Amino acid sequence: MRRVVITGIGALTPIGNNVAEYNQALKDGVSGAGPITRFDASNFKTRFACEIKGLDMEQYIEKREIRRMDLFSQYAMVCTDEAMKDSKLDQYDELDKDRAGVIWGSGIGGLRSLEVEIEAFATGNGIPRYNPFMIPKMISDIAPGLISIKYGYRGINYGTVSACASSTHAMMNAFDYIRFGRADVIITGGSEAAITAAGMGGFNATKALSERNDEYKTASRPFDLTRDGFVLGEGGGCLIFEELEHALQRGANIYAEVIGAGATADAYHITAPHPEGIGAKNVMKMALRDGQTALEDIDYINVHGTSTPLGDIAETKAIIDVFGEHAYKLNISSTKSMTGHLLGGAGAIEAIASILAMRDQYIPPTINHLTNDPAIDSKLNLTFNIAQKREVRVVMSNTFGFGGHNASVIMRQFEG
Repeated sequence: MRRVVITGIGALTPIGNNVAEYNQALKDGVSGAGPITRFDASNFKTRFACEIKGLDMEQYIEKREIRRMDLFSQYAMVCTDEAMKDSKLDQYDELDKDRAGVIWGSGIGGLRSLEVEIEAFATGNGIPRYNPFMIPKMISDIAPGLISIKYGYRGINYGTVSACASSTHAMMNAFDYIRFGRADVIITGGSEAAITAAGMGGFNATKALSERNDEYKTASRPFDLTRDGFVLGEGGGCLIFEELEHALQRGANIYAEVIGAGATADAYHITAPHPEGIGAKNVMKMALRDGQTALEDIDYINVHGTSTPLGDIAETKAIIDVFGEHAYKLNISSTKSMTGHLLGGAGAIEAIASILAMRDQYIPPTINHLTNDPAIDSKLNLTFNIAQKREVRVVMSNTFGFGGHNASVIMRQFEG
């Protein structure tokens, strides 16, 4: 099978609107949480989230086109713009665009666009005057469609929908299509814009969100005894996956090589993880087998680590069961402690965090840790509160979603 490398990255996150800003905030342990500004949340159980800040969308997208896109698609276009410029593929005239594609993940899609139209109908006179762009704005697969239209990529094109695992599944599929010879280049990643009244209200109803309104900066506290749910985030991440020889031929900068991936199901519950972490164990084992990677080769795991009472316990148990004694030599961290939970976009920005960890030889921290949880093995190095320097050659990134969807990807430093 052909080798697959990453030649461009782009990030739009609650702690940085580009890769450089994001990387610095990860190193500094910055929290992206704050009071919700997008709508009046005063009557909600949770009144804070990790929003995108200070972004002038018109620098990236024409005003007319902005009106035709939901925010999740706009986020996709912004981070893809950065990744494409970074990869220099936008300047490569010899690219066979029939062998260039887009696979993009979003767990929810255009939620606000749907809300707007339903609100207008419900408060109107009963006449269904729906916006002709409602459906194209709402559907989750529109983001890869829009990306392909902008860049003229006529190859593989679709969206992956698996809740919080969506963008990791997108990356896994991109990896497979290139190594099996069906494409040379694939733009992949994911985006989400679910900080809306329905998004917040719905997650509140499932008891998934933190309700620490007076301590919002420290509310996302993975592995902490006092954790009470995740903090909703938004944004997106884009990665350019490319066949190795294709990348070398055009003199591309190579960030990392993708070497393994896995996908499993818990087959247990619609929202809760399996208490023994069976799906998580299986997906890590599958990714390790796929990448022909020894346990001892993994230096860092960017975990799902949402700050939920059950999920954090199940994932740490799974890591110990899979890695045995090596689990205590790993660095583990949850960058959701800083960015919040981007749902379908989480896997993409967390894969980028893992790539930056390899490039700069550091481990981003799990911030906001206050109190050890006796149900979580204290011997694990969960990289609490402060970034740590260490040699990082091989990384694993895990994402798990409602419905029991699990996905994992392994990347390593490129060595030629």
